[in-house]
Amino acid sequence: MTLPMSDPTAWATAMNNLGMAPLGIAGQPILPDFDPALGMMTGIPPITPMMPGLGIVPPPIPPDMPVVKEIIHCKSCTLFPPNPNLPPPATRERPPGCKTVFVGGLPENGTEQIIVEVFEQCGEIIAIRKSKKNFCHIRFAEEYMVDKALYLSGYRIRLGSSTDKKDTGRLHVDFAQARDDLYEWECKQRMLAREERHRRRMEEERLRPPSPPPVVHYSDHECSIVAEKLKDDSKFSEAVQTLLTWIERGEVNRRSANNFYSMIQSANSHVRRLVNEKAAHEKDMEEAKEKFKQALSGILIQFEQIVAVYHSASKQKAWDHFTKAQRKNISVWCKQAEEIRNIHNDELMGIRREEEMEMSDDEIEETTETKETEESALVSQAEALKEENDSLRWQLDAYRNEVELLKQEQGKAHREDDPNREQQLKLLQQALQGMQQHLLKVQEEYKRKEAELEKIKDDKLQVEKMLENLKEKESCASRLCASSQDSDYPLEKTLNSCPIKSEREALLVGIISTFLHVHPFGASIEYICSYLHRLDNKICTSDVECLMSRLQHTFKQEMTGVGASLEKRWKFCGFEGLKLT
Repeated sequence: MTLPMSDPTAWATAMNNLGMAPLGIAGQPILPDFDPALGMMTGIPPITPMMPGLGIVPPPIPPDMPVVKEIIHCKSCTLFPPNPNLPPPATRERPPGCKTVFVGGLPENGTEQIIVEVFEQCGEIIAIRKSKKNFCHIRFAEEYMVDKALYLSGYRIRLGSSTDKKDTGRLHVDFAQARDDLYEWECKQRMLAREERHRRRMEEERLRPPSPPPVVHYSDHECSIVAEKLKDDSKFSEAVQTLLTWIERGEVNRRSANNFYSMIQSANSHVRRLVNEKAAHEKDMEEAKEKFKQALSGILIQFEQIVAVYHSASKQKAWDHFTKAQRKNISVWCKQAEEIRNIHNDELMGIRREEEMEMSDDEIEETTETKETEESALVSQAEALKEENDSLRWQLDAYRNEVELLKQEQGKAHREDDPNREQQLKLLQQALQGMQQHLLKVQEEYKRKEAELEKIKDDKLQVEKMLENLKEKESCASRLCASSQDSDYPLEKTLNSCPIKSEREALLVGIISTFLHVHPFGASIEYICSYLHRLDNKICTSDVECLMSRLQHTFKQEMTGVGASLEKRWKFCGFEGLKLT
């Protein structure tokens, strides 16, 4: 609110609300009727939001009208309005569903009871969270209560009549962002969305065309009902739809073919009725056209009479006796009547032209048809007789088939009545079930025996391999014993004579020497053979061990480890053996 300092009315109102004598800038009294005992102007009581019938927030005020805030008196404190010349307090953007406000600038001695006393007039308070630093958060029950609380932003608060700094403060009320408010707002939005979806769904279901009634399944009873409906003109369309559905479903078979043929024949009998109905409607249409033409011609005659009246009134004898306004109306009416008469006359002429064209077409067709009808009359009669003969023959065949089917059904019924046959069937079914179970058991035993046989074969192969390995080890051991019993000289002689027997052994010696040269601490025979198996799966452990034992100056065997970890390892000693040899 922007008011000049020299406006006496504004100053008088503000000072009267504060209970002070209204004085000007120079000290002169502005209003002589001020009563200092009462603290107000006589005859004009001050308006405050706390008066009965008024809330703390006044009703909506137009934006172009200035807002004057008044003093608010509470039990424990007093609220003084801000300076009207100052701009309104700034607020942050309002969060969605905001029910919580931030209140800053509270007095240091302010208590939660005083906060409740001030803000409970805005509405129901759910929770208050007060801080030690002169601010708090207040959560209201409804959103509109926040707007009432924002009205107090900028007010100066004073506790009692004290002027101490700790008992005064300037309130700053602003929107606060709380998770509870956001959660409630989201729940409300979801509820509204659900209601909207439900409303749309109900609207769609209301506007959706009703589904056609379900078609019953084919049976002899339903077939007889549909056949009766096909004979009734009022129920013909429903029965034809049922018949069409049955045929499309594939209900026609050898047993029901005669029933379907009779229903199709009943449907064919309605063709003549429909043709007659169409002819009757065409006749009605022709009669209606004739009536319309007669009525239109009568209307045209009356229009001609009215136009003749207008023309006779426009002649010199009668025209001079009318006023100017009457002449104008008569001329306008005459023009309108002539236009309408011409339109109806054109319409009538068009109808007559169409009739003449139809008559000419009919004459041409009649001349051609007379010749054709005379020639084809005999042919059509012969075809009609043939069709009647065929239809009678087909009906006779249909009745014969029905009789045969009835005989077969009766024979089946007599056979099914025999109790011994039922007992035999039950016994046969039980025997078949027992045989199936026995067959399943035999198949399971066969599969289990096959699995056991495969396991035995695998075990046999492993045992044979183990026997071969043991035999090879025994032969190597016997050779080593025999060579140890012989003297060194013959051994050296034999070794020097032919230590390597083939090129394959020479390759193996080279590969093993390279491998052991990389392993200076030696390697077991299993480790060496695993390396050689990568190159050739056919290499045998015993052959490798015999080859290495023959070359004593190239490979040597040592025992490493202590106790249970005792292990035989082969080492490469070719460089030392070269010096010895």
